Amino acid sequence: MMLNFRLEVFYTTAKRLNFTKAAAELFITQPAVTKHIHELENHYKLKLFDRNGSKISLTEAGKVLLAHTEKLRELDKALEFDMNALTHQHKGILKIGASSTISQYVLPEILAKFHQKFTDVRIQLISGNTEHIEQALLNKEIDLGLIEGRSKNPQINYTFFLNDELVLLANTANPNIKQIISLTELSEYPLLLREPGSGSLEVIAHALKEHQLKLNNLNVEMTLGSIESMKAYLQNSHCLAFISVHAVVNELKNNKLRIIDVENLSLERPLYFIQSQGDVGNLPGLFIEFASKYNLK
Repeated sequence: MMLNFRLEVFYTTAKRLNFTKAAAELFITQPAVTKHIHELENHYKLKLFDRNGSKISLTEAGKVLLAHTEKLRELDKALEFDMNALTHQHKGILKIGASSTISQYVLPEILAKFHQKFTDVRIQLISGNTEHIEQALLNKEIDLGLIEGRSKNPQINYTFFLNDELVLLANTANPNIKQIISLTELSEYPLLLREPGSGSLEVIAHALKEHQLKLNNLNVEMTLGSIESMKAYLQNSHCLAFISVHAVVNELKNNKLRIIDVENLSLERPLYFIQSQGDVGNLPGLFIEFASKYNLK
């Protein structure tokens, strides 16, 4: 990375809000971190951090600098990628498998951008639930997978892609549901769930387990095999369903569905690239680097 090291020190400190942790992460001493921060503050003639004993927080100036530094880091990353890409000729077929949420709502924009830059790479995309995509990878039917949640298969290497959140949704016209409900109340409402083997179902089951609840404690009206069918069903019933927030952007904007908050229940999940252990293929690595640059936030 060619970003000014002083800004890199500031960025790491701003993210960790701890001089000691920043120093350890950057392999420099804590006094060196303090020196770089002071030099930046002297340069801009503004305080970047408020110090309260051992705790620090960003000032308004610090927040502004952090926002710009994040943009500079993205530009630096894009520059590095584009310059490296010029030194290699990329062509061939890349077979990708992605679980439903990712293939329908996350990947299309990235695939279009990738094709514009690497016209000699042909992509073949298949979709399925997390279990199917992992099996396709192990069967060598695909070169690269993208899944919801992380299993623990020792034959597979998992690389973080981005964070996702499952939200509880209801028909906007549903008069029977409050804006905030408890976990106890959740089991009183009819619920749609995805089919066994889906990453979404795994995340829900894990979150419920932390509250000593199981899936069979829920009032499951139906299981459906696609997100689109779940959204259509929701809009024609008084059911509830947990669906990725990436998948319902338009429905929320158009006021067709609304989010219901469940007290003390968090359904955040990471999305991962998956490759077979030891696989260092050129095209999968190229796509991972490219897609990470277009990381959706």
